[in-house]
Amino acid sequence: MRNQIHDHLSEKMDKTLNVLKEELNHVRAGRANPLILDKLKVEYYGAETPIKQLASISVPEPRIIQIQPYDATIMKEVEKAILTSDLGLNPSNDGKVIRLIIPMLTEERRKELTKHVKKLGEDAKVALRNERRDAIDQLKKMQKSKEITEDELSSGEKEVQKMVDDQVALIDQQINKKNDEIMEV
Repeated sequence: MRNQIHDHLSEKMDKTLNVLKEELNHVRAGRANPLILDKLKVEYYGAETPIKQLASISVPEPRIIQIQPYDATIMKEVEKAILTSDLGLNPSNDGKVIRLIIPMLTEERRKELTKHVKKLGEDAKVALRNERRDAIDQLKKMQKSKEITEDELSSGEKEVQKMVDDQVALIDQQINKKNDEIMEV
């Protein structure tokens, strides 16, 4: 039964870390990263369709994202989706491809982004602490109903804490890596 709690906790913590990694991929760091377009949807035949299903996306140069729609008739819709998104980028259309030039980040913008990244990390840590609390509560219920002994409860709590500490270290590592990427000129 205790193993089920640890497996469940481990699974939830892995999901938390994956969500954090996904969110960090969408933070623009002054370098062209096609992942910033993942959430972008384009109106295509009356349906909101992810841009990666409608176009080939590449990074020909470190600060340029190139979008080549499979259907040339949707160029205007792709441009419109980029302009109305929160990316803050102006598309350049030559009739065949759309280019997004990623501007250099100002020092002020870099500091804002590092604050945002730290907040994402703190949110992930809060989620971990909530998961830890839930796991420990389950262990305490098991101890109350005599499914486990007090010693097993104590060792279970220590295992849960160690699992959380390991995940917090991974979160800190991800945050520091992203901050280094943002502050790189």
